[in-house]
Amino acid sequence: MANLISNIRDWFDRPTRSETMTLARKASSRKGLKLTAQLLQQSDSLTKKDIADWRNAHQMAIDYENPNRSRLYDIYGDAVLDAHLSGCIGQRKGKTLQKDFRLVGQDGKENAEATELLQQEWFSDFMDLALDSRFWGPTLIQLGDIVNDENGIMRYDGVELVPRKHVVPEYGVVVKSPGDDWRGGISYVEGDFANWVIPVGKGRDLGLLLKCCPSCISKKNMLAFWDMFGEIFGLPMRVAHTSSPDEEERRRVENALETMGTAFWGLFPEGTDIEIKETSRGDAYNVYDKRVDRCNSELSKAILMQTMTIDSGSSLSQSEVHLEIFERVTESDAAMVANVVNGRLLPLMVRHGFPVQGLRFQWNNAASYTPAEQREIERLLLEYYEIPPEYFTDKYGVQISGAREAKTQPDRFFD
Repeated sequence: MANLISNIRDWFDRPTRSETMTLARKASSRKGLKLTAQLLQQSDSLTKKDIADWRNAHQMAIDYENPNRSRLYDIYGDAVLDAHLSGCIGQRKGKTLQKDFRLVGQDGKENAEATELLQQEWFSDFMDLALDSRFWGPTLIQLGDIVNDENGIMRYDGVELVPRKHVVPEYGVVVKSPGDDWRGGISYVEGDFANWVIPVGKGRDLGLLLKCCPSCISKKNMLAFWDMFGEIFGLPMRVAHTSSPDEEERRRVENALETMGTAFWGLFPEGTDIEIKETSRGDAYNVYDKRVDRCNSELSKAILMQTMTIDSGSSLSQSEVHLEIFERVTESDAAMVANVVNGRLLPLMVRHGFPVQGLRFQWNNAASYTPAEQREIERLLLEYYEIPPEYFTDKYGVQISGAREAKTQPDRFFD
């Protein structure tokens, strides 16, 4: 397998391009070597982020000559820890991942044996990573080694995300360390490497998380301010006064205050005045709560294009409109995945010996009908067409011996 991550040190030390290609061909015959094991990966930065950090990281990412997304990805990684944003992303991805699919020939009929090749864990992981490109921007997916299961069915032993900080999608290369000059990187769009990795997304796209980060940063700050407000005004303050100049006596009083409870306290000389002024408004909490709600609604709009499939709504008619918008968004995601599978994955599978030549990936939209809709469709078909009994036997597992006589009156079960 031409594994982009294996033997990376040799590749980066190459003196000429021809020698690089020779090493790549040698690497293509190896198994079990992973590119991620050789990259100089670093721990993500968990420092506090603010809007200035986001803006500076954005500027570095869109630098045309030397694009660097490392700092932006640190901010993305911090943003996706937000529970509401995580729920929005999970809802959008889950709608596509739960859809049924099939591989069909030129006649439009399903090839069941070929479909089984994709009904594997590695393909679910592949679709999950492909959908991440909507949020993170370009995603580079590495295919694993080819193995056979106990039934002799071919499959990849897994798929892997090439670390984003090492990928320069604008120029189609992988660099040894984050921030390295892309001119010294290894191309993954040509040569043997292109046979084992699949890029998803457009080169200069920065993903939807770029729009979500300001709301996530503001929300996190506002929650911190709210916690501070609760700490100051949610618990009573304990004040002790002493006129004793004895340091030992002062330490005893301080220890007593410290062990008395969790509320904050202070020890002051006799005659000291302590005054804490709270806002005169009785709904001061709304300053924080409403801001958090606004951030959540902005995140819903950025990811789901609407709010009512994840937040509470005000009317049935509005919820139906929002659901229709959500359906269009997920259909767009499904179309993107289908294009990637048909345009990139299946051609590579053919090169690797999988029996999928001449087949196309297709979503089985009939599987998305509700039971009531499916019954109505079957009723209309039976009214105008002859349907083979095998259809119902295969679908519902009901043995059909033959057609029954037409009934003019309903059967009476309780006479």
